[in-house]
Amino acid sequence: MAIFRLNHAVLYVRDVAASVAFYRDVLGFGYTETGDTIPGAAFLRAPGSSNDHDLGLFQIGSQAGSSGAGRTTVGLYHLAWEVDTLGDLEDLAAKLSEHDALVGASDHGTTKSLYGKDPDGLEFEIVWIIPADLLTDDDRNKTGIARLNLPAEIEKYGRDARSGVGISRVLG
Repeated sequence: MAIFRLNHAVLYVRDVAASVAFYRDVLGFGYTETGDTIPGAAFLRAPGSSNDHDLGLFQIGSQAGSSGAGRTTVGLYHLAWEVDTLGDLEDLAAKLSEHDALVGASDHGTTKSLYGKDPDGLEFEIVWIIPADLLTDDDRNKTGIARLNLPAEIEKYGRDARSGVGISRVLG
């Protein structure tokens, strides 16, 4: 038995309508066929996904406290979604900034990442992965995390360079 990918994540949120608006308007998620047929819940699919849904949102109300995960409790740190191109990463950086939701941008060597927070302060990552045929020893051997210089990465790889080919995506 082998797990080969994450099918979906479920988040408890204060206000499902506000969360749907964020994931739809900022990250481009759309309703699935089941959409919002369960009161206080919504099921969303990432653009280009073949999953039934990628994100389930369940409203627990405005009285809900913030997540203490990583500070005062154990719990999930973040979810990470992969984008198709560096251009997509650049576009999402602008969208996240426009909505005051961009909290970081990191260069991990083989991956280039944005970090954001949704309306409930739940953190997520948007990642572009250097395609296998473009990886260099410098990329593979990088240690630590550096600040992402997205314009330099776009100059190096091109705005239309496809993410993860040969790594997270099958060649061809």
